[in-house]
Amino acid sequence: MNQEVTDFIDAIKEPWQKEMAAELRKVVHQAIPDVQERIQYKKPHFLKNGKYAAVISTSKDAVSFTIFNATKLDLPEGLFDGPPERKTLKLRQGQGFDPEQLKAWVGQASSAL
Repeated sequence: MNQEVTDFIDAIKEPWQKEMAAELRKVVHQAIPDVQERIQYKKPHFLKNGKYAAVISTSKDAVSFTIFNATKLDLPEGLFDGPPERKTLKLRQGQGFDPEQLKAWVGQASSAL
């Protein structure tokens, strides 16, 4: 785990956003055991073999989680936004996600990287 990413998550002011970002980070590590982390463009990026696999970002009222290489994923309608190659899940306070399902999607998307 990259200390810069840990510091980024620790610095998130809203407790629910901090908790959600930490959970999303855990999902990525479970899905991609050899994932590399770094802060780029002021947000945590997760890479496999030097290629983008996922990104976590926060805004005023949401935590966004983007999965790269998502073209072949079978995603439910309306849950993700974005072009076919990268899909973003926008989570708001009180909204949860299925970590096992998200782990499966991240694992599937990153398997070709």
